[in-house]
Order: sequence, then structure tokens, then C-alpha cells
Amino acid sequence: MSSSYSGWLVALSLAVAVLASFTALDLSGRIYLLTHRGMRHAWLAVGATAMGIGIWSMHFIGMLALSLPPSLSPSLTPLAAKTIPLGYDPAITAASLGIAIAISWAALWLVASERFTRWRLAGAGITLGLGIAAMHYSGMAAMKMDPAIRYDPALFIASILIAIAAATAALWIARTLRDGSLRYVMAKRVGAACVMGLAITAMHYTGMSAASFAAGAVCGAANGVSSSWLVTTVSLFTFLILVTTLLVSRLDARTSFLATSVLQLNTQIARMATYDALTDLPNRRALHDAAARMLINSRRDQRRFAVLFMDLDGFKTINDSLGHNVGDDVLRAFAKRLRKNVNGDDVVARLGGDEFVVLLGSLSSPEVAGRVAQRLLDDMRDGLKVGNQSLHVMPSIGVALFPDDGDSIDLLLKHADTAMYEAKCAGRGIFRYFEPRMNAAAQRTWEIQQALHDAENEQYFSLHFQPKYRGDTEALAGAEALLRLTHPTFGELQPADFIPVAERTGQIVQIGYWVVRETCRHIKEWDAAGLPPVKVAINLSPRQMAQSLLVENIVEIVRNAGIACSRLMFEITETVAMSDAQHTVDVIRAFQDHGFEVAIDDFGTGYSSLAYLQRFRVKQLKMDRFFTNGLDTCGREGSAVVSAIIALAHSLDMDVVAEGVETASQREALRTLDCDELQGFLLGKPLTSDAFARLLASLPGIPGAPAMA
Repeated sequence: MSSSYSGWLVALSLAVAVLASFTALDLSGRIYLLTHRGMRHAWLAVGATAMGIGIWSMHFIGMLALSLPPSLSPSLTPLAAKTIPLGYDPAITAASLGIAIAISWAALWLVASERFTRWRLAGAGITLGLGIAAMHYSGMAAMKMDPAIRYDPALFIASILIAIAAATAALWIARTLRDGSLRYVMAKRVGAACVMGLAITAMHYTGMSAASFAAGAVCGAANGVSSSWLVTTVSLFTFLILVTTLLVSRLDARTSFLATSVLQLNTQIARMATYDALTDLPNRRALHDAAARMLINSRRDQRRFAVLFMDLDGFKTINDSLGHNVGDDVLRAFAKRLRKNVNGDDVVARLGGDEFVVLLGSLSSPEVAGRVAQRLLDDMRDGLKVGNQSLHVMPSIGVALFPDDGDSIDLLLKHADTAMYEAKCAGRGIFRYFEPRMNAAAQRTWEIQQALHDAENEQYFSLHFQPKYRGDTEALAGAEALLRLTHPTFGELQPADFIPVAERTGQIVQIGYWVVRETCRHIKEWDAAGLPPVKVAINLSPRQMAQSLLVENIVEIVRNAGIACSRLMFEITETVAMSDAQHTVDVIRAFQDHGFEVAIDDFGTGYSSLAYLQRFRVKQLKMDRFFTNGLDTCGREGSAVVSAIIALAHSLDMDVVAEGVETASQREALRTLDCDELQGFLLGKPLTSDAFARLLASLPGIPGAPAMA
């Protein structure tokens, strides 16, 4: 018996199929992004129900589009013929709906799964295709036709193959488009939904074409319900469910997006508050939180833990000479090196600048902390790879132990910091355990630091001038400016007490400029008094040598004072000069270009390359007092060494100044060896400015002295 279809119902079934497909694609992306297990299962259930009802409704509307005319008897004309009433068994129809929901749940679960290989796709496509076919043919069986529906084998198989192909394509498309961040994903989902809807509809109507209804067949499930009413009810109900599901999914996705964004923002803010942006290490706040937990655990378990406090020796020099970008790279590289040398349970933090702290938990003995510190020091001797260069940077490390050295993190940090400075004073690039005696030294250092801070404004500083004499005639050859600090509480502090503190804190830079200004002021006063002109030597510290604008700033000070640059000589210690020999050459050239003279101080205490010594081309070598003392204590060998130094200097057109001349025998030996200048207590102690002015006033003149400015 031939059958016919209602065109508008066929179109409606296609629309339902497309909307169901789009809902499936949208929900697959929504479920894929969910991480909460409960929410994932809830949306799987909701999505499977909506998608299943959509697919089943498409099938049901397609069934309602079918019309079966009765067999025409001789007494009836074609116009009088009516269609056979159709109906559907509720139980079988409900079963087909259950199959649709079940296969929809399986499809969404597979698409949202992380592991989805090609073989799994093929197996899932076959399973889902057979499920769709089962839903379709069980729905057909719900009509309970008598005689039973017969199916064309070729079209029956074709419908199943179309169902498998459509299911496989749908799974692949849903898998591809589940990521909502893809470009034009919404437009792609609409297009894919149209293709999937056509495939599902094609499968349905191919299956319908395979059905053959016997002439005079009767629908055993006909119940007289109006088909138009059924179509309207099912269509509206289906559209309502699908659209509501889509809207709720969109709203929930937007809400989840906003909640996730707020959570991510809060997480980022919290991380910014507790982590160092440069090295990605915990900062001071996070360190205190971790230390508080470690204190609780260590008190409970009665176990030690250690605080390692460290900073990088010479880091400021790297910043000043190579730039802050290289300095930042050094800090990042050192942070990685720190993490490599500790366990995962230990805490590595950056306090700021080049200061780092390591918390070592659950120590079996105090020696473990020392072994970790030494391992880091040994590792750092290989240098840090920064860009295309290897920089040799060493930390100084102080170690404090809980509970031996303190029962609070603040006290432990303070004591570890104190031990670190003790390590610096002991030679740098080493570690020291905290000892109680260090507290007194640390307190003294802090007090001196405060005194230095107030010294210039409160006029605690003063200059003394130690004369230098010609070796042959003992005529005055010049003077060396020496800094003194007299404090109302501490009295007069020796340079050995406050210069290292000033160098370590960086205060020496401004103090050095003050020395230049004050020296120029005194020279100006002596000149105004009509005293013979004299050249004054000023010492430069390592921190000063690292300043990029050192020469320019000094030239500005001297010119503002109105004296000639030739009136000043700058002394650079041999150790500082050779620490960065090429930089020293550049600084010396810059000084000499402006008319200053330069001397190498404490010569013989370090290791000088003769090649660089020749390149320095300084005016003087100041021989360390060790060699001067050797003239008395070492006899002929001492004289031979001094003679060699003088001969070397003269061969390079340099004058030699002997420091620490304190005995007549030393003076005579130096004269015999042709030493150019002598300086020491035997010839003259450091004098105040007024006393030195009286010394100048007692002289008829200074042979070979520079002309007045």
C-alpha cells in the first residue's frame, strides 16, 4: 500500500532535528568545560534528556507526517477514500523515548571525555547508530500494524548505515567544536547542526521508505486522538524543552564564566600579594606564613629547622656596570639555582633586592644546614649563565637554628642576617652559623651606621692631612686626605671601624663626594692665605669605582670649587683595580683626560697583571707598608723585593711612594734604593687642616709643585 507525507510536517521534523543537533553541540562544549564532578553529571542528565526528547520528537513528528490511504473498494470513489487512523502504543513509544535519552547521554559523555581515539570514535559511532535505528524501528513497532510492517532489506540496511554514519559524523563534529574559544565557533555550530539535522532526517525517512504496509492494514494502536493536536503538542513541548535548555545552558555558562573570572582574579591578586613578580618565589609575607606553620610543627615534633639568610656579594656593581636588566637576570638565575639545591618541602623566598631566605625543615642535626649552604656555595662557583655570558657571583650566607638561636621567625631572621654580615666580614662567599657574640658586633655596626647617617649634617666628619716627602731631599711633596669621624657618644672612631660599614651600606659613595668637596674647600682656603700650592691625594672605595658617573660628578665638584684638577690625585687600591681591570683602565683614562693624577695604592697586596699595570699608566705606585717593614725584619731579602718594585715602577715611568715609614733605618734604605716619596709617622703624622696650613706656612715653597690655579 502506498503512503504519503505532509510537507509541512516533514519540514517541521527537519527543524526539530536541527535544533536538537545544535543543542547537543552547545551542551557538549558546556559539559567539556565543567570541572566540578557533581555539576558535570547534572548537566549530562539534563542535556541527555533534552537531546533525547529532541531526536525522539523529530522521529515522532516524522511518523505523524505519514498518511496511509485504505484499499479502495468498488463502491468507493477516490474522493470518498479516507486515510487509515494511526496511533501509537504508549509503552513502546515510551521505550523508544528512553532509548533516545540513553543514546544521547552516551553521546554527550563520550564527547566530553578526554580520551577519544579514532577506534573509540568508530566504536561509539556504530553503537550510537544502532541505538538511533533501534529508537526508530521501535517507534514504528509502536503502531502495531496488522498485518505487520515489512521492510525492504536494502533500504533497511541503508537506514542503519546512514544512522551509523550520521552518529559518527555527529560525534566527530561535536568533539571538534566543543572548545568554545575557537574562532567563529557559534557560526560553525549552526552550520554543523544543519548538516547533522539533515543526516538524522535522511536516516528517518530512509527507514520510513523501507517500510511496506499491506493493503487493508489496520493500526492496532489507533485511539482516535487528533493527529493535528498531537503534532502541535509534541512540537511546542519539544521546542520549549530545547530552547529552555539552551537558555539555561547559556545563562549558567555566563554565570560560571563570571564566577571563574572572579576566582581567577582573586587567585591572581592573592598570588601577587604573596609571590615575588621577578623570581616567582614567595615574598616576605608568604615567608612569614610558611615560617609560622614550620614553627608550630617544629614545636609539636620537637625538631629543629634552619633559616638561611643570604645576599649576593657585588650585586650592586653588576647593576651599576651591566645594567638593571642583567641584574634582574642574575636574580632569576640565582633563584633557580637556590631551588635546585634544596628539597621540595623547603621554602625559598626573596625578601627584596638581592636578599633571599631559605627555610630548611626537620633537620636531623645542625650540620645539615651547613652542608646545604656549602653545597650552594660550591655550585655557585661554576658561575651563573646570564644571556651569552657567565657571571661569577657568590652569596654570603648566615645560618640561624630553631630553637637554639630564637623562638620566633623575626628573631631567627635577625640572627641569620647578623651571621650573614659576619660571613661578609670574614671574607665573603662563605657561610657562618649565628653565635651570641655576634649580637654585640651587630649592635655596634647598627650604631655606626646611624652615626654615618647623621655625620654630614651634624658635622661629625673632618679631614686630616698626612704629608708626603721627597725621598732624596725630604721636601714636602704633597699630602693624603684622611677621613675622621668624631661622635659625641662614641668619641673618635677609627677608619677601620666605620669605613667597612659605609662601604657595605653604600653610604661611602656620598661620603666620598663629601671628602672631595671638603678637600677642595681646604685647598681653596690655603690658596687664599697665600700658602704654597700642594697636591692632595684622595682614596677611592670599591663602591665609588662602580659608579657610572664617578668622574663626571667629581669634575663638577672640583670646577664648582674653582680649583684646577691637577691639584688632586686619586688613589685606587690594587685589589679594587684588578677586580675589573678593564673598567679601571677606563676610569683612569677619564680622570687623566681631565687633568687628575692617579695612583695605585697598597701595591703588592693583590695580584697585578703586568700587562694591565702597563695599561694603567698611573702616576704613582704606593708600596704597601708590609714591604717597608720588611726592610727591617727581612734584611737583604726585604731590600731585594723593595728594589724590584721600585725598578719595575721606574721602568713604567711611575713614581714609588713608600707607606708606613716609621724608623730611620727604613728611611735610609729607601733613599739608597731611590724611592721617590716617603710617607709615615717618622716624617709626619696626619694633621688637622689648621696644623697642615701652619706646616705649609713654614715652608719657603714646594719644589716641583704645580702652579697656582
